Amino acid sequence: MNHHHHQSQRTIEIDTRLVTTGAALTAAGAAVACVGMAIAAFAVLKAGRRMIRDMDVPPAQQAATKWRQAKEASRAGMEAWQSASDAQNGSLAR
Repeated sequence: MNHHHHQSQRTIEIDTRLVTTGAALTAAGAAVACVGMAIAAFAVLKAGRRMIRDMDVPPAQQAATKWRQAKEASRAGMEAWQSASDAQNGSLAR
């Protein structure tokens, strides 16, 4: 008795029309998403430009003012610290 076991080879049958349709719909969806993001970005940029244009003080001028205030506050703090340190050193030297 000859026992030859033939292993049947299994093949996957893929409906290429469905794969092609799925790929096309995915590409179309990605294109629509990109257009949607571009429109949203345009709207945000437009609103930002309008907001800056309507400001009483331009952002660059605000930044310069805040920078000057910070430098002055830092200088005042440093001078106060030095004068307190000098006063403490003077009282220790007596």
